[in-house]
Amino acid sequence: MSTLETDRSERLHGLDALRGGALLLGVVLHAALAFFPTPVWLVTDPATSPVAGVLFFAIHVFRMATFFVIAGLFAHLLLQRRGVAGFVKDRLLRIAGPLLAFWWLVLGCIVAVIVWNAWIQTGGNLPSEAPPGPKFTPDDFPLTHLWFLWVLLLFYVAFLALRLPLVRYDHTGTWARAGDRLAGALAGPLGPFVLAVPLALALYRTPKWIAFFGVPTPDQALIPNPAALTAFGVAFGFGILLARRRDLLVRIAAGWPLYLGLALAVTAGALVLAGGPGPRLVPLTAPGPKAAAAAVYALAVYASSFAALALALRFAAGYSALRRYLADASYWVYIVHLPLVMAGQVLVQGLAWPWWLKLAAVVVGTMAIALASYEGLIRHSFMGLWLNGRRVARRGPAPAPVPPPLVTGQ
Repeated sequence: MSTLETDRSERLHGLDALRGGALLLGVVLHAALAFFPTPVWLVTDPATSPVAGVLFFAIHVFRMATFFVIAGLFAHLLLQRRGVAGFVKDRLLRIAGPLLAFWWLVLGCIVAVIVWNAWIQTGGNLPSEAPPGPKFTPDDFPLTHLWFLWVLLLFYVAFLALRLPLVRYDHTGTWARAGDRLAGALAGPLGPFVLAVPLALALYRTPKWIAFFGVPTPDQALIPNPAALTAFGVAFGFGILLARRRDLLVRIAAGWPLYLGLALAVTAGALVLAGGPGPRLVPLTAPGPKAAAAAVYALAVYASSFAALALALRFAAGYSALRRYLADASYWVYIVHLPLVMAGQVLVQGLAWPWWLKLAAVVVGTMAIALASYEGLIRHSFMGLWLNGRRVARRGPAPAPVPPPLVTGQ
């Protein structure tokens, strides 16, 4: 029997590991930006390679859609376990709380690194006038890489609002059964194609869409752009449907060769239609090429998400202490990683190293500092309970063996 077919209360180790991996890949993705042949990032390095662009593209195409599928699934399971009041309390504590607590600190550190890099690039002189900053209005708000927490909160509100009429009026379970049938239809070979349709339309309708960057990141406004709202909303909704039909996870896991082959093929096609690994940072305007690129990229998003889900469910379904540790640490690592990545990029700028060695140094250095701070400050403190829902006690030295009682004669 598959481990997925056991007790429904069992922890989904494969999906937990995949969720953590999606967050940790953000370190690699942001580190690679400095080594693009065309400057696209706040810190640019003289050592560049188109391979850095391919690495970014491959990660970016599936990472956040996969994360939101798992987020939707786990949200439904949490609601079932704790009820509406418990769900709202948990999400406010573990999602809204960290966003409010760390956003301004992260933003301040990012600005400090930008100023430091400008000071280095100008030989110790800063411009007399700073460039215009954000207006902190709903349409101009620097959410930074923590945008996913804000979008999660929006999806939770929508989830509860859409669920309310089902609870009140679906007394016969007709709508619920329809949702279960829809989940069964989507959790098959045609699923990625069907899910891709709304996103393809949203990308095609996106003004000045740069195909290489795929789904525009909603990090500069409190109102997510339509393409991001569509891409991640569809993924989140699919995750909710899967939570009601966990038996379908076995079907997805069994289809991993098909999903992996499809993902590799359409992701390669999306890269070609986007202009190759250069990258080409020119918006697509011609209707034909734009429609083709939007359709193939949208399919790549969900095909690669299905592939990631299938591989995790098939090959990481069992318990692993290392995967569990990294999954627990991934939330904290992602929160703090961006200023660390940028600082590392600044530090390696002047080194005469090849780009791949610089990239490795930035990633390893960032992970080392972030994991050390997690182990020393977060995991065993109240913050571990805050971020991960549990606090792990520190292991002390093993107790000394107790000698057997001395038996004396009577």
